Amino acid sequence: MSSLHKSRIADFQDVLKEPTIALEKLQELSFSGIPCEGGLRCLCWKILLNYLPLERASWTSILAKQRELYSQFLREMIIQPGIAKANMGVSREDVTFEDHPLNPNPDSRWNTYFKDNEVLLQIDKDVRRLCPDISFFQRATEYPCLLILDPQNEFETLRKRVEQTTLKSQTVARNRSGVTNMSSPHKNAAPSSVNEYQVLPNGCEAHWEVVERILFIYAKLNPGIAYVQGMNEIVGPLYYTFATDPNSEWKEHAEADTFFCFTNLMAEIRDNFIKSLDDSQCGITYKMEKVYSTLKDKDMELYLKLQEQNIKPQFFAFRWLTLLLSQEFLLPDVIRIWDSLFADNSRFDFLLLVCCAMLILIREHLLEGDFTVNMRLLQDYPITDVCQILQKAKELQDSQ
Repeated sequence: MSSLHKSRIADFQDVLKEPTIALEKLQELSFSGIPCEGGLRCLCWKILLNYLPLERASWTSILAKQRELYSQFLREMIIQPGIAKANMGVSREDVTFEDHPLNPNPDSRWNTYFKDNEVLLQIDKDVRRLCPDISFFQRATEYPCLLILDPQNEFETLRKRVEQTTLKSQTVARNRSGVTNMSSPHKNAAPSSVNEYQVLPNGCEAHWEVVERILFIYAKLNPGIAYVQGMNEIVGPLYYTFATDPNSEWKEHAEADTFFCFTNLMAEIRDNFIKSLDDSQCGITYKMEKVYSTLKDKDMELYLKLQEQNIKPQFFAFRWLTLLLSQEFLLPDVIRIWDSLFADNSRFDFLLLVCCAMLILIREHLLEGDFTVNMRLLQDYPITDVCQILQKAKELQDSQ
């Protein structure tokens, strides 16, 4: 470990040990990348995403409260009608109309269960292929959810629930802006069939199952947006970072901590996922056009070339912006980019500059290429040195 790296770790530790965290100092340090040693990134992200307050003394009580709240969500939101009564010895004759699957009441437990399954199937389809270039999400977690796996409880694993249903998931597909595939050529193809995945023994659950549960609870608590394809790519890097924390006490609660950090992050970027807001000033269309207006200001020649070829920003920038570049780079590089995004004082304005920098860094190729070549470049971005991209974006920021 270099002396410079040791010095950076010490700088972070000095900031984080203060009774009240100096947010601006933490943002300044984090913007240049957070060391992964000692769980520094996990802690910094929790602060930068407003999960942990700046006062250290309140951390223990707040974490205990939030983690218990998440357990309560699990107990209340994962509904399996009828099983509770069966476990209590209630006979078939004692089952009321309210408990019956044919109850037409839209608020009945069974009707809720069936509607939930439609959303669950889309979540399940997406999380099973999360980050296929690494094996992490297919491996068993050290801390499976005992509440779900306990046979004495009225809950079932969501994986079993999916396996038992025959509902079609096409009804909840929500691709927009002509994007029919949110995945990137950078990512290896994942198995297409549930049966191609190794089934873990009873009492175990894979990391992707934890992510599935997080997204399912989020969809239940946020019915206005529910689940939209691509959210799995947002929660994945968060969960990976927290679930690989060297601090076992923090790692044990990675699911609950990820849920609340994801919820806070979605509160800031959820407009990108709401189609009715696409053309508003807070919607994704406005942000995509802002990338081009920034490019026009910084590199008129390149801007005119893309305009001449009718390469619209929604052809590539939709995915870049909506998924915070999580599909354009490998996971370690995505995490490094997110250090800067989370630390940016004006929040995701820096993301627009990163996208603009990505265009400028391949300007010579784009100026020489035709429509087909350029579309291939933009949808399978060639530069893998994210530090070079971030440095260029910072130059653009400083020149404003």
